Amino acid sequence: MLVSAKEMLTKAKAGKYAVGQFNINNLEWTKAILQTAQELASPVILGVSEGAGKYMCGFKTVVGMVNGMLDGLGITVDVALHLDHGTYEGALKCIEAGFSSVMFDGSHYPIAENVEKTKTLVKLCAEKGISLEAEVGSIGGEEDGVVGMGECADPEECKMIADLGVTMLAAGIGNIHGKYPENWPGLSFETLAAVSEKVGDLPLVLHGGTGIPADMIKKAISLGVSKINVNTECQLAFQAATRAYIEAGKDLQGKGYDPRKLLAPGTEAIKETVKEKMELFGSVGKNS
Repeated sequence: MLVSAKEMLTKAKAGKYAVGQFNINNLEWTKAILQTAQELASPVILGVSEGAGKYMCGFKTVVGMVNGMLDGLGITVDVALHLDHGTYEGALKCIEAGFSSVMFDGSHYPIAENVEKTKTLVKLCAEKGISLEAEVGSIGGEEDGVVGMGECADPEECKMIADLGVTMLAAGIGNIHGKYPENWPGLSFETLAAVSEKVGDLPLVLHGGTGIPADMIKKAISLGVSKINVNTECQLAFQAATRAYIEAGKDLQGKGYDPRKLLAPGTEAIKETVKEKMELFGSVGKNS
């Protein structure tokens, strides 16, 4: 059964580890992430962007697939199904479709509008027992057509949003989506420490987890980050393994063209990536 991310993140914050949010794009992706979480006894958050939701035939299809898999694979660890970078309308649709967690990204609105829209969702999510993530300060890079420059959030604005009763807060600290450029200056731990001080026990979220050095990840966790989002890294691992399979001509041998065989190396590569991240984040064994 899907659960809200609230309890897993409260535990993570108190235990100084982080729960990974791994974005899903199809059946193979979802299966690989769930199996790895079960094998490692780790709680996990499945992230779905609005673009991926559309690609998978809508949010109801995603909910049906994930619920079916929890049952079919005998998953007993805590799993939250979470809307990633949702619009206000998208968040409402996911709540209706049966997601157990949503993110409303109001970071591009003036702070007053971000506060108003977040306030409405806080009430709605509380009634339904759904966790809610809000964002202050845009995350750099491009995701679903939204391009941000990796701004640092204003700690006072973070407190305004935190005080509304959200479950978790994504604060921009110089992090970006996608691959990090050569001249990336790194995370602003000064901003993170200031935000952490303002929001107290509220779990913080680090977007753009791909390509951030391990020591920075660990330092971010020590400063209150309890949820880390990974997407690009799984995509790159899947792509590299699939390319190697085809370049080696394996798709031309026997029934190597069968999608179950063709997609297997990529699926295994996702598992490896998820395992590495769960070990780095410290969530292994936290659901046993």
